[in-house]
Amino acid sequence: MTSLSDRRARLQDARLYLVCDLQPGGRALADVLAPALAGGVDVVQLRDKQASAQELIAAARVARGLCDEAGALLILNDRPDLVQDAGADGCHVGQDDMEPAAARALAGADALVGQSTHFPDEVDGATAVDYIGVGPVYATPTKPGRHPVGVELVRFAAFHAPVPFFAIGGIDTANVGEIVAAGADRIAVVRAITQAADPRGAAAQLRAALPAVATP
Repeated sequence: MTSLSDRRARLQDARLYLVCDLQPGGRALADVLAPALAGGVDVVQLRDKQASAQELIAAARVARGLCDEAGALLILNDRPDLVQDAGADGCHVGQDDMEPAAARALAGADALVGQSTHFPDEVDGATAVDYIGVGPVYATPTKPGRHPVGVELVRFAAFHAPVPFFAIGGIDTANVGEIVAAGADRIAVVRAITQAADPRGAAAQLRAALPAVATP
């Protein structure tokens, strides 16, 4: 069994986080994940609000094998109750989902728990999780109705986040430089890879734009 400390160490080194549904870009999961992982993705989150528990577990088993080959972490969105059955490394919850402590109790003591943050007080208060997502930085159709926070919150997180953070929301190869300049070492993307004709090339280009994560 992988320990929480080992997972946290791998998370500390992670830079590129991919969030995708079970058919990213309308393609088979493996057809996108395999090249994306080869291109440098360090963390994969399966997020599909329409999928059944059985469908998520089946997809997670496919993703687990690919992540193991690449040395990447596997996260489930909003389903801490499925983490152990899916063989995932942890779960991710939103501000309106269950409390992190409850999510960890369901996912297991050795599971990672991540949380979305949208305001400075949420960043400051993220002491019960292992990492946070900070955003959406730019407007994105994957988060309809969510007002973009801009790079200001990224700058705030760079100085105040108590845990590793991933800037997220509308990030692609055209604007990743602005995110890095604001102080982010890590990013999470959806469409920049899932909609790319060449997921490996897209991942490699994003990864190359990110600085090395400093040793704490």
